[in-house]
Amino acid sequence: MNMVLVSHPLCPYVQRAAIVLAEKGVPYERRNIDLAAKPDWFLAISPLGKTPVLLTGGAALFESAVICEYLDETHAPRLHPSDALLRAQQRSWMEFGSALLSLIAGFYSAVDQQALAAKAAEIHARFEQVEAALGEGPYFMGGQFGIVDAVFGPVFRYFDVFDTIADFGMLAGLPRTAAWRAALAARPSVRQAAQANYPDLLRTFLLKRGAALSVRMAG
Repeated sequence: MNMVLVSHPLCPYVQRAAIVLAEKGVPYERRNIDLAAKPDWFLAISPLGKTPVLLTGGAALFESAVICEYLDETHAPRLHPSDALLRAQQRSWMEFGSALLSLIAGFYSAVDQQALAAKAAEIHARFEQVEAALGEGPYFMGGQFGIVDAVFGPVFRYFDVFDTIADFGMLAGLPRTAAWRAALAARPSVRQAAQANYPDLLRTFLLKRGAALSVRMAG
């Protein structure tokens, strides 16, 4: 029986797991749920009530990092480096990617234009740290695609939509980051991790929030 990835169309953490599954060629079923009306069967398998959940071997795994690590340990090719120090470094930057997602949520939830600009500046400062950590590419640690790349692919996907709203400068003046973003956008596993209508779904979500970004979009 194929694995089942319990999902939500906009969840970036689901996309991480989907990217790793695709990189490993693992067949699976993707089952979307409504997080605003979580079904009882989902709450029974997801103690935190969050996506993704991976159903495999009669077990339910939750938390995207755990799912990605499990897949990397059980299915070839390995995406984490064999060297323990490099592996730990990648895990550190995976956590950094999660922190960036929290900042992005703060950006699209900002209550006024001043707060929106402040969040944009904070995100840019974080990406300056990313820029300093990047090498020659095309991926985070060179020529090999890793789980850290699977983490940042969904991060950059937000900016594909933000860039159509206004120039917020969040990735300005960061050439290595721009090259990495382009390399990830061209990767089939990253492209296919979100539905084709993801941009429209995200725009609808952002407009409904009634935050400063929503006002900018409506204007």
